[in-house]
Amino acid sequence: MFTLNRHMRAAVGSLTLLGAFAGSAIAQDAAAPAAPAFDTGDTAWMLTSSALVLMMTIPGLALFYGGMVRKKNVLSTVMQSFAICCLMSILWMVVGYSLAFTDGGSFNAYLGGLSKAFLSGIDMNSATGTIPEYLFVMFQMTFAIITPALIAGAFAERMKFSAMLLFSALWLIVVYVPVAHWVWGGGFLASDGVLDFAGGTVVHINAGVAGLVAALIIGKREGYGQVNMAPHNLVLSVIGASLLWVGWFGFNAGSAVGSNALASVAMLNTQVAAAAAALAWMFAEWIVAKKPSILGIISGAVAGLVAVTPAAGFVNPTGALFIGLLSGVICYIAAVKLKHAFGYDDSLDAFGVHGVGGIVGAILTGVFADAAINEAGAGASVGTQIYGVIFTIIYAAVATAIILYIVKALVGLRPTKQEEIEGLDINLHGETVQ
Repeated sequence: MFTLNRHMRAAVGSLTLLGAFAGSAIAQDAAAPAAPAFDTGDTAWMLTSSALVLMMTIPGLALFYGGMVRKKNVLSTVMQSFAICCLMSILWMVVGYSLAFTDGGSFNAYLGGLSKAFLSGIDMNSATGTIPEYLFVMFQMTFAIITPALIAGAFAERMKFSAMLLFSALWLIVVYVPVAHWVWGGGFLASDGVLDFAGGTVVHINAGVAGLVAALIIGKREGYGQVNMAPHNLVLSVIGASLLWVGWFGFNAGSAVGSNALASVAMLNTQVAAAAAALAWMFAEWIVAKKPSILGIISGAVAGLVAVTPAAGFVNPTGALFIGLLSGVICYIAAVKLKHAFGYDDSLDAFGVHGVGGIVGAILTGVFADAAINEAGAGASVGTQIYGVIFTIIYAAVATAIILYIVKALVGLRPTKQEEIEGLDINLHGETVQ
């Protein structure tokens, strides 16, 4: 009996102790702030969108651009996209995200702060809306990757690799990051009512104008207008354009930052505008040049994708249709006719497609914005959109020119004439395509 009583007393004591621990744990849980309730559907869609947008640069843009250059420069062109992807990823993590998407205090209208440099302060419970903030960092990183990569199309086949890396790094911090903050990070363009759903201003006008400035400052390719500079492999370009098209669903529909009706209409608008622009470019070329080309139809598709980007989450499908049709014709004129009329060498039509397409799309967003699709577009104004376009063009042009002259003074911009004639693949990278 003594032994039994002793065991009973021990059991009662253990239960009492366990009860005390349980009560303490419950009290701590009650006092601790609840972890954010991430939406699994939104998170899954944004994980997918991030992968899709990364695919736009590697391998999409790499193949699209790589197929359009001459055989002696294909590896250097593909290398540019791949190296930019690596470099921009690190710069975005270290400082780019913080400067674009944090509060800059008294300077917040123009630039964010450094409170999240190296992603400081972000943890597993940090949220952006209904998704983890780490995921939002990744999604926005893919935009920061593709934008400087687009610029490379304007100076393809004639820029030193070292100069390209230095230029891209400086351009991301000095040009892309501030404009992203102005539009998406709480800066003055957003406050003034400028609409840009997925990057017409931040990505395409920014990159297209920078590309034009680079083409003018660096100068024409050796033999431009005198030797055959036809694309060496349009099959690669078609594959690249197709990857860009599919990846663009992440670009535009992903900018809804959720798995919802807005993402759905943005995806549909993207498809409609791309198809309409591809047909518009094809028929315009068919009428003018008498033959529809594969280069023309894929260029038209990209033009439509560019133009609908700022509008994807603000317009209805009918608006997207008109944006696609108009951008296809206007970008055809810019890329084929105006380039030759003014004599500049925009190698792969970075300005003609991305710059002009971005401008067309940004302005038409003010025309076709539908409050029934997105209440944020209720106050859309063509005048406000033009104001945003003009400000971005001026800033991108001036800042890009300054950066290029700094790079020129530090490392030079072009390889030697002989290296350029022989090809950048063998001279800059020691490799060739067999």
